Amino acid sequence: VMSLIFILMSTDSVIDTHRPESDPAFVRLRNPSTDSASLYMLGSDDLQLYEVKAFEEDFHSWFVGQTVQRDGRLLFVTPMDPLFLILPYLIKVGKEGKFQPVDQVVMDEEFPACSRLLSCTRSQASLHHIAEEKEVGSLKFHRYSQEKTMNWLKKKVERTVVALKKRNISVGEGVKSTTYVRVKSESDYHEEDYLRYAHGLISEYISEDLSKALLIHLGLPELTSPKETEPPSKKRKLSDKPVEAGEDYTKFNSADFARKPPKKMTAAQKSLAKVDKSGMKPMSSFFSPKVKAEKK
Repeated sequence: VMSLIFILMSTDSVIDTHRPESDPAFVRLRNPSTDSASLYMLGSDDLQLYEVKAFEEDFHSWFVGQTVQRDGRLLFVTPMDPLFLILPYLIKVGKEGKFQPVDQVVMDEEFPACSRLLSCTRSQASLHHIAEEKEVGSLKFHRYSQEKTMNWLKKKVERTVVALKKRNISVGEGVKSTTYVRVKSESDYHEEDYLRYAHGLISEYISEDLSKALLIHLGLPELTSPKETEPPSKKRKLSDKPVEAGEDYTKFNSADFARKPPKKMTAAQKSLAKVDKSGMKPMSSFFSPKVKAEKK
């Protein structure tokens, strides 16, 4: 029994009701950012690629009929440009510097389903954005182009900036935060804030090397200070850091603590110091052990 609830953001292209034999399929493909396996979905006839992301809470379940499904994850399926997944294969083979048929480039023994990416509508028609093309008769050959790829990624960033402004998404101090907060006015932010935020979003779909190259192509200096790159909610304060008992505190004696400078007295302590304490017993006298009487 399938216990996951799927939210399809573009059902018309995911499921073609006129062609029941061409059902959409979930496939494992190489993630272009992490280089590891991730789950994606290919629509009817592999015409469209979809990104699959899960929303999961610790305690979440669903009532399905008369049963309870304990796996309460929500899978969000959204359209994705297949060029992001094709790009790493072109870069790898592009080191040879030769024009090659793209169907001989996008091959992976570990992820054989990658060849289906070439069936997507946008794939063949968009390869010129990231590669040089050469036609020999009726055949086309491609070779990776760093310049074309940078310009293509820059356009992606610029379109993302337009979308961020249109939706009044907060891109302030938490440039890398994934929590979207609506703001009243975009005048509070600089263009660099939008570019950095958009760059961070696009970087989730490309390698680290490409991300750094794109940063340079955008004319943005690399940030090195943790205060500048971390969202305010994720900045760790010293008081928040747990203190671990990594040492044997019994080895310290009173002399070690006596060397510490005296703490500044509070107003109450200063008032108490002025009181005449003559004739008063110290507090410790009430808890000291009784002295035994000597035997006669």
